[in-house]
Amino acid sequence: MSSEQVTVTLILLSGAFIASMSGILLYRSIAIKFSIIAVKNFRTLHDRDVPKGGGIVFSLVFILFSGFIWYLRIIPNDLGFVICVGGLAATIFGFIDDLFNIPAKFKLLVQISLSCFIIFYFGHTLLLLSTSSPPVDAGYLGMLVGIGVLVWLINLYNFMDGADGMAASGTVFICMVISTVLFSTNNYELGLLVAILACVCLGFLVFNWPPASIFMGDSGSVFIGYIFGVLIVYTMMHGQISIWTWITVFAYFGIDTTMTLLLRIILVKKWYGAHRSHAYQNLARVWSNHRKILYCVLCYHLLWILPLTIMSVTYEKHQELICFIAVLPVILWTLKYGPLFSKD
Repeated sequence: MSSEQVTVTLILLSGAFIASMSGILLYRSIAIKFSIIAVKNFRTLHDRDVPKGGGIVFSLVFILFSGFIWYLRIIPNDLGFVICVGGLAATIFGFIDDLFNIPAKFKLLVQISLSCFIIFYFGHTLLLLSTSSPPVDAGYLGMLVGIGVLVWLINLYNFMDGADGMAASGTVFICMVISTVLFSTNNYELGLLVAILACVCLGFLVFNWPPASIFMGDSGSVFIGYIFGVLIVYTMMHGQISIWTWITVFAYFGIDTTMTLLLRIILVKKWYGAHRSHAYQNLARVWSNHRKILYCVLCYHLLWILPLTIMSVTYEKHQELICFIAVLPVILWTLKYGPLFSKD
């Protein structure tokens, strides 16, 4: 990066972090005043009422900063449009769900609509099944599977937002790794966008760190899932980051949720119902300690996933093997401490 780019980057990242943190402070007091609270129930792991919906703040801050760099033509028009318009729709929908608890069927319809918007706007019938770089057109079957994968990605963040700091810290880690990869491969514009996402989530994490004083809610989890869907499709479409590298960096979140679902389909009659049988949820409940389980996942990310992601980018011929090595511990972790452990 040039000295000018470094200066612009530091100003934007600092501004995004401060705006997010300040906005959360303000929103938290408003949420308490108007009783926008995550009430305790059988699914929750917290033992007190906590303000929810904080994701609306960092989502809107990210959209604002994305719109600004789009206006400055730092990011391309197609990417700016999909980020800002679709991201705003995802945020508004998520916040309405935080307030009124939208029925599951309507949630699914909106998630499918957001996923279709990503794929059809970029004009590719998908991408997510292809392992070539850049990926080839996978036809209508690829399009349908791609929509399903994007819907799953949006839901993934909702599933992983069940312990203090879990979803937010994972997002910060993934964004920092991906932005570093993009900066190192001279993709400054996209790297800046991902780094801004890391900073707004870091501003939220200050208050979501165990013991959390606010939760992101669906306004945050749906938004993050959508934005990552956009980034995955866009970077694959332009041959910037392969599907194997994305799976590697998403190893914990992706495999935990997928393995948990598959095990519940086998073990539980009403597998589609609400539950708290993810491995991290079971251990957080047994240990009565959100911070301990969060540190375990952070260690896995930093000591295992980080070096493997670097290797995935460096040794492209061995990406499939590296990906398998990355996800294997999570498979074993979920088999031991997931639905089989909780029996629900």
